[in-house]
Amino acid sequence: MDAITAAAPHARAIRAIHGLLSRIRLDFVFVGAVGRAAHLGDRVDGGAVDVVATMGPQQKGQIAMMAMNNGFTVDREEVDAAEELDLIPMRFEDIRVHVLVASNALYGRMVAEGVAAEFEDLTLRVPRREDFALLLQMSNDVEALMRIIESPAFDRESYNRKLTAIGLRDYVVPG
Repeated sequence: MDAITAAAPHARAIRAIHGLLSRIRLDFVFVGAVGRAAHLGDRVDGGAVDVVATMGPQQKGQIAMMAMNNGFTVDREEVDAAEELDLIPMRFEDIRVHVLVASNALYGRMVAEGVAAEFEDLTLRVPRREDFALLLQMSNDVEALMRIIESPAFDRESYNRKLTAIGLRDYVVPG
């Protein structure tokens, strides 16, 4: 796994959301560009900072309130509009931050089985390589998916079992 590197604005947002969710004592993993940086060595320098967190319904409101008191911009109308998506949208400086509630077993397991990735002086958690590949598959990021599948550390058997278990047999990777 590569050390995560990020442009200064994204680095500040990563630190801020890590600090916020750690203070609330939630289990979480960074996905999206941060997960991509950990697994593929890309630099985080664009787009949103995305996190999947395990939490109860009462903690969603707590996150939004604490975020507002810790330098984040939280638009109540955006939060209300994203309620059905189990998503808490916010901003840190000019960077979008999305906290997705791990509302099903697949996401819950992804968070629980997250792996360590180094970022500056912090240790972040990201999904296991095979779980990250599943996210890439669902977002139709074929180029990144192929890069991760071709990695010697990629466990095709584990990945294929998970795909089959969740009804996505058509996406099984030939071995």
